Amino acid sequence: MELKQILVIQNKRIGDVLISSVIANNIKKVFPKSYVTYFVYDYTTGVLENNPNIDHIICVQEKVLKKPLELLKMMRRIKREKYDIIFDPYSKLQSRLICLSSNAAYRIGQKRAHKKLKLPFYTHPISFLDRRSKICGKAIEDRVNMITSVFDLPNPDFEPKIFLTDQEKQYPGITGLKKPVIMLGVLGSTPQKSMPYPYIVALIDFITTTYRATILFNYAPHQKQEALKIYQMCAHKEQINIDIYEDSIRGFICLMNTCDLLVSNEGGSVHITKALHVPTFTIYSPYINKESWCSFEDGIAHDSIHLLEEQPDLFKTFTQEERRRIEKNPNALYHKLTPEMIINKLNPFLQKHLSKAAL
Repeated sequence: MELKQILVIQNKRIGDVLISSVIANNIKKVFPKSYVTYFVYDYTTGVLENNPNIDHIICVQEKVLKKPLELLKMMRRIKREKYDIIFDPYSKLQSRLICLSSNAAYRIGQKRAHKKLKLPFYTHPISFLDRRSKICGKAIEDRVNMITSVFDLPNPDFEPKIFLTDQEKQYPGITGLKKPVIMLGVLGSTPQKSMPYPYIVALIDFITTTYRATILFNYAPHQKQEALKIYQMCAHKEQINIDIYEDSIRGFICLMNTCDLLVSNEGGSVHITKALHVPTFTIYSPYINKESWCSFEDGIAHDSIHLLEEQPDLFKTFTQEERRRIEKNPNALYHKLTPEMIINKLNPFLQKHLSKAAL
């Protein structure tokens, strides 16, 4: 079989890049001798490292790609590489233009984006699924569907994977801490994904009052001062280790691999933790479409809560347009998702995994 040059463009956040790795894991089954390249933002590469199905990573700063001249340079570079197949799961304007100018024989992307400007961005515009049919969630199904709609793939693999080196598996970060160790995402990747501070403090206080456990905080490096504010509000600081923290993706992966579970807002840390097969409890922001992102939630290893499920009467509709409107200012609805609601669903999850640590 001839060598195929394959490019996957996923210029989005960490979780999006990780779940898009299923394209590499599956396309290598279709074309075992292919050379697969990923084109991503520089801060997301950690979730792709050591993946044997990815041969090369092109990374760029997000702000750079937004400059017209830099985008033009990238379009020329991609065209020179002479890719045979390009997958564009996010289908934003920059990636559509890259596809259009690439001359790739197979340019596979979203059908709705293909129609918008009436230009032939894709040779194979794919209609994304109306709803999920598998436990992996719609976002992963959509990415695998980009392959199965065009190529023969008998047994798709729907599970994103993190590949650890032997040295990373020996990470000593939590040596000496009282087990179990709970990683708690105290801040979301954006303000729109972050719970009100008193609410997250109420959850932390409930956990430290109910269980003999050590709490670690997860947050982005630029959020340190806000995380410290939350720490100062907590009642049982002796059970919180604020000093153990990793500011890189690979560092967080190694640390999370040694923890017992994660409680967090929906985001990249949740997808990483699921790929490590560590239990997760996810708190969804009111604007997030849970059906797309609730990967592998079985109510046992992985569980979650969304205001739409708790108080559906608060939502007249949940269309894409309505979600975008909510995203602009989700605070009012976020305040409706009270600590009491969350604890009512969180505690049974904790009991399953921390029964020996109950006070």
